[in-house]
Amino acid sequence: MPKIQHITAKKLVGIKIATSLADDKTSLLWKRFMNLKDAIQNEVNTDLFSVQVYGENFISGDFDTNSVFEKWAAIEVNNFDFIPKGLQKLIIPEGDYAVFTHKGTAQQFAETSKFIFEDWLPNSDYQLEARPHFEVLGKDYKGPEDPKSEEKIWIPVKKK
Repeated sequence: MPKIQHITAKKLVGIKIATSLADDKTSLLWKRFMNLKDAIQNEVNTDLFSVQVYGENFISGDFDTNSVFEKWAAIEVNNFDFIPKGLQKLIIPEGDYAVFTHKGTAQQFAETSKFIFEDWLPNSDYQLEARPHFEVLGKDYKGPEDPKSEEKIWIPVKKK
Protein backbone atom coordinates (compact mmCIF):
# COMPACT_ATOMS: atom_id res chain seq x y z
CA MET A 1 0.00 0.00 0.00
CA PRO A 2 1.22 3.51 -0.73
CA LYS A 3 1.86 6.37 1.63
CA ILE A 4 -0.07 9.54 0.79
CA GLN A 5 2.33 12.47 0.99
CA HIS A 6 1.80 16.18 0.48
CA ILE A 7 4.73 17.95 -1.19
CA THR A 8 5.53 21.58 -1.72
CA ALA A 9 6.56 22.61 -5.23
CA LYS A 10 9.82 21.02 -6.40
CA LYS A 11 12.31 22.77 -8.68
CA LEU A 12 14.07 20.47 -11.14
CA VAL A 13 16.73 20.99 -13.79
CA GLY A 14 17.10 18.46 -16.58
CA ILE A 15 16.25 17.56 -20.16
CA LYS A 16 13.08 16.31 -21.80
CA ILE A 17 11.96 14.40 -24.86
CA ALA A 18 8.62 13.50 -26.40
CA THR A 19 8.17 9.74 -26.30
CA SER A 20 5.57 6.97 -26.09
CA LEU A 21 5.48 3.52 -24.52
CA ALA A 22 5.62 1.96 -28.01
CA ASP A 23 8.61 4.08 -29.09
CA ASP A 24 10.37 4.38 -25.73
CA LYS A 25 13.33 6.79 -25.83
CA THR A 26 14.10 6.61 -22.10
CA SER A 27 17.62 5.15 -22.41
CA LEU A 28 18.60 7.83 -24.97
CA LEU A 29 17.25 10.54 -22.64
CA TRP A 30 19.21 9.25 -19.65
CA LYS A 31 22.47 8.84 -21.62
CA ARG A 32 22.21 12.49 -22.73
CA PHE A 33 21.30 13.69 -19.24
CA MET A 34 24.11 11.83 -17.46
CA ASN A 35 26.62 13.59 -19.75
CA LEU A 36 25.20 17.01 -18.74
CA LYS A 37 24.26 16.61 -15.08
CA ASP A 38 27.65 17.44 -13.56
CA ALA A 39 27.20 21.07 -14.65
CA ILE A 40 24.12 21.46 -12.41
CA GLN A 41 24.64 23.55 -9.29
CA ASN A 42 22.56 23.97 -6.11
CA GLU A 43 21.40 20.32 -6.04
CA VAL A 44 19.17 19.42 -3.11
CA ASN A 45 20.74 15.92 -3.08
CA THR A 46 22.02 13.29 -5.53
CA ASP A 47 18.62 11.67 -6.21
CA LEU A 48 17.67 11.45 -9.88
CA PHE A 49 14.13 12.21 -11.03
CA SER A 50 12.41 10.44 -13.92
CA VAL A 51 9.34 12.58 -14.67
CA GLN A 52 6.37 11.96 -16.96
CA VAL A 53 4.08 14.83 -17.99
CA TYR A 54 0.97 13.27 -19.46
CA GLY A 55 -1.82 15.07 -21.30
CA GLU A 56 -5.52 15.07 -20.47
CA ASN A 57 -5.87 11.81 -22.43
CA PHE A 58 -4.05 10.01 -19.60
CA ILE A 59 -6.40 11.34 -16.92
CA SER A 60 -9.49 10.54 -19.01
CA GLY A 61 -8.26 6.99 -19.69
CA ASP A 62 -7.87 7.60 -23.43
CA PHE A 63 -4.19 6.60 -23.33
CA ASP A 64 -2.46 3.75 -25.13
CA THR A 65 1.07 2.62 -25.98
CA ASN A 66 1.23 5.08 -28.91
CA SER A 67 0.15 8.14 -26.86
CA VAL A 68 2.96 10.71 -26.79
CA PHE A 69 3.99 12.30 -23.49
CA GLU A 70 6.88 14.37 -22.13
CA LYS A 71 9.62 12.45 -20.30
CA TRP A 72 12.25 14.22 -18.17
CA ALA A 73 15.55 13.18 -16.60
CA ALA A 74 16.35 15.70 -13.87
CA ILE A 75 17.81 16.63 -10.48
CA GLU A 76 16.08 18.70 -7.78
CA VAL A 77 17.70 22.10 -7.13
CA ASN A 78 17.28 24.80 -4.49
CA ASN A 79 16.82 27.56 -7.07
CA PHE A 80 17.01 28.38 -10.76
CA ASP A 81 19.84 30.94 -10.44
CA PHE A 82 22.03 28.93 -12.82
CA ILE A 83 20.71 26.62 -15.52
CA PRO A 84 23.54 25.06 -17.54
CA LYS A 85 23.49 25.21 -21.33
CA GLY A 86 21.43 22.39 -22.80
CA LEU A 87 19.29 21.96 -19.68
CA GLN A 88 15.85 23.31 -18.79
CA LYS A 89 13.81 23.95 -15.65
CA LEU A 90 10.69 22.10 -14.56
CA ILE A 91 8.46 22.81 -11.58
CA ILE A 92 6.44 20.00 -10.02
CA PRO A 93 3.47 21.77 -8.40
CA GLU A 94 2.48 21.32 -4.78
CA GLY A 95 -0.02 18.57 -4.06
CA ASP A 96 -0.77 15.10 -2.74
CA TYR A 97 0.98 12.02 -4.08
CA ALA A 98 0.50 8.30 -3.55
CA VAL A 99 4.04 6.98 -3.06
CA PHE A 100 4.81 3.37 -3.98
CA THR A 101 8.09 1.43 -3.90
CA HIS A 102 9.06 -0.54 -7.00
CA LYS A 103 11.60 -3.31 -6.42
CA GLY A 104 13.08 -5.02 -9.45
CA THR A 105 14.10 -4.39 -13.02
CA ALA A 106 12.72 -1.83 -15.45
CA GLN A 107 10.97 -4.70 -17.27
CA GLN A 108 9.09 -5.58 -14.07
CA PHE A 109 7.89 -1.96 -13.78
CA ALA A 110 4.83 -2.80 -15.92
CA GLU A 111 3.57 -5.16 -13.19
CA THR A 112 3.91 -2.41 -10.57
CA SER A 113 2.11 0.09 -12.84
CA LYS A 114 -0.68 -2.40 -13.48
CA PHE A 115 -1.19 -2.82 -9.72
CA ILE A 116 -1.25 0.95 -9.16
CA PHE A 117 -3.65 1.86 -11.97
CA GLU A 118 -5.84 -1.24 -12.22
CA ASP A 119 -6.00 -2.48 -8.61
CA TRP A 120 -5.10 0.20 -6.08
CA LEU A 121 -6.40 3.41 -7.68
CA PRO A 122 -9.95 2.23 -8.61
CA ASN A 123 -10.41 0.78 -5.11
CA SER A 124 -8.94 3.74 -3.21
CA ASP A 125 -10.44 7.02 -1.98
CA TYR A 126 -8.33 8.84 -4.59
CA GLN A 127 -8.34 9.74 -8.26
CA LEU A 128 -5.58 10.93 -10.56
CA GLU A 129 -4.82 14.63 -10.68
CA ALA A 130 -3.33 16.40 -13.71
CA ARG A 131 0.21 16.97 -12.41
CA PRO A 132 3.51 15.31 -13.32
CA HIS A 133 4.12 11.69 -12.29
CA PHE A 134 7.68 10.91 -11.21
CA GLU A 135 10.07 8.30 -9.92
CA VAL A 136 12.90 9.09 -7.51
CA LEU A 137 16.03 7.06 -8.15
CA GLY A 138 17.84 7.34 -4.83
CA LYS A 139 20.57 5.43 -3.00
CA ASP A 140 18.75 2.09 -3.40
CA TYR A 141 18.46 2.43 -7.19
CA LYS A 142 21.04 0.10 -8.75
CA GLY A 143 20.13 0.41 -12.45
CA PRO A 144 17.38 -0.74 -14.81
CA GLU A 145 18.60 -4.35 -15.08
CA ASP A 146 19.29 -5.04 -11.38
CA PRO A 147 16.58 -7.17 -9.68
CA LYS A 148 17.57 -5.65 -6.29
CA SER A 149 17.02 -2.10 -7.54
CA GLU A 150 14.47 0.10 -5.72
CA GLU A 151 12.78 3.34 -6.70
CA LYS A 152 9.94 5.44 -5.34
CA ILE A 153 6.96 6.02 -7.65
CA TRP A 154 5.01 9.25 -7.05
CA ILE A 155 1.46 9.33 -8.48
CA PRO A 156 -0.45 12.67 -8.28
CA VAL A 157 -3.80 12.15 -6.56
CA LYS A 158 -6.71 13.99 -5.00
CA LYS A 159 -9.63 12.76 -2.89
CA LYS A 160 -12.60 11.44 -4.91
